[in-house]
Amino acid sequence: MSAPLGGVPGEQSVAGTDRQFSELPSGINQTVAKGRKAARVRSWPERVLPTPPGRGWRNRPWRDYALFTVLVAPNLILLGLFVYRPLIDNVRLSFTDWNISATTLSWVGFDNYTEWFGRDDSWQIVGNTVVFTLAAVLGSMILGLALALLLDRKLLGRNVVRSAIFAPYVISGAAIGVGFQFIFDPGFGLIPDLLQRMGIHSPDFAQDPHWALFMITVTYIWKNLGYSFVIYLAALQGVRADLMEAAEIDGASRWTTFTRVLLPQLRPTTYFLSITVLLNSLQVFDLINVMTRGGPIGTGTTTMIYQVYRESWVNQRAGYGAAVATIMFLVLLIVTLIQVRVMDRGDEK
Repeated sequence: MSAPLGGVPGEQSVAGTDRQFSELPSGINQTVAKGRKAARVRSWPERVLPTPPGRGWRNRPWRDYALFTVLVAPNLILLGLFVYRPLIDNVRLSFTDWNISATTLSWVGFDNYTEWFGRDDSWQIVGNTVVFTLAAVLGSMILGLALALLLDRKLLGRNVVRSAIFAPYVISGAAIGVGFQFIFDPGFGLIPDLLQRMGIHSPDFAQDPHWALFMITVTYIWKNLGYSFVIYLAALQGVRADLMEAAEIDGASRWTTFTRVLLPQLRPTTYFLSITVLLNSLQVFDLINVMTRGGPIGTGTTTMIYQVYRESWVNQRAGYGAAVATIMFLVLLIVTLIQVRVMDRGDEK
C-alpha cells in the first residue's frame, strides 16, 4: 500500500487509525497503541485449580501407593520367604561344616571355598558345565529359529507339526531320560542300529565320558527345543512385512535379508532366550540323574548343579554343597548382568 503524499513510507495516518477504531462497536474494552504499537486485548486472569488434599511423595495421591502396596506386598512376601531367605541361609551354611542329618554345625570360614578351588575334579565339573551349557543354548536356539522359520509358512499340517515339536517340553525329564536310555543303548538302541546300518562303528554312549555328555546334551536339546521354537515363532508374527518386501524389491538375497533385515528385528527375542535358556540349562538335574548319575568314571557328566546334590545328599556335606551353590549363583549373576548390559546397548543402537 502506498504511503500518503508528503509522508514517510511505512507510516500510517493517525487520523486513519482513529477512524478505523472509532467504527468498532461500543462495549469492547481495548487499548490501542498509536503509531507502530499493536492493539492489545485484555485477557481474563488464568484460573489455578486448587491442589486436592491427600497427596504424598511426588504429588501423587496416597490411594495410588495404597493400591501399589496391596498388589505388590504378597509377591514380595513370597519372594522373601521362598527365594531370598533360602539364598541367605545357603550363603550362611557355605561357611560351615554340617552333616545334613546332624543337629549341630561348626564354622569353618572359607575352608569349603578353598577346598573347591583346590580339587582337581572341580575344574572337570566346570568344563562339563560350560560345554553342556554352550551346546544346549546354541543348539536349542539355532534349531528353534530354523524350525520357526520353516513352520511360519503356510504348509499343510503345520499345526500338527508345531504341536509335536512343543510336546516334549511339557513331558517329564525323567521319563524322557528313561526313553533315551533305550534309544542310545549299544545293544538294541535305535541310534547304534542306524549307525551300524551305515557302516559306522557305534560308540558306547553310556560308558565313554565324552559320548555320555553328548548323549545328555542331545536329549536335553530334543526335550527343550519346543520352548525356543514357540518363542521365535511368536516373534516372527511381529516382523514388519514392509521391510521384508522392501528388501525383496531392492534385490537383496535371502541371506542378506535374513542377516540384515530379519535378525535385527529378532534381537530382543534372542537376548531373552539367551538368558532363559542359559539359566534352564544350568539347572538340569533330572536327565543326568536318570541317564548317567554323574558318571561314567567318576564325574564324566557331573555338572555344578549335580555336584551340589551329590555333596549335600549323597556325601552328607551340606556346607560344602552350599559353597558350590554359592559359587554357581555368583557366576550366574555375573553372566546375567553382562547379558542384560549387552541387551541394553543393543536397544540403544
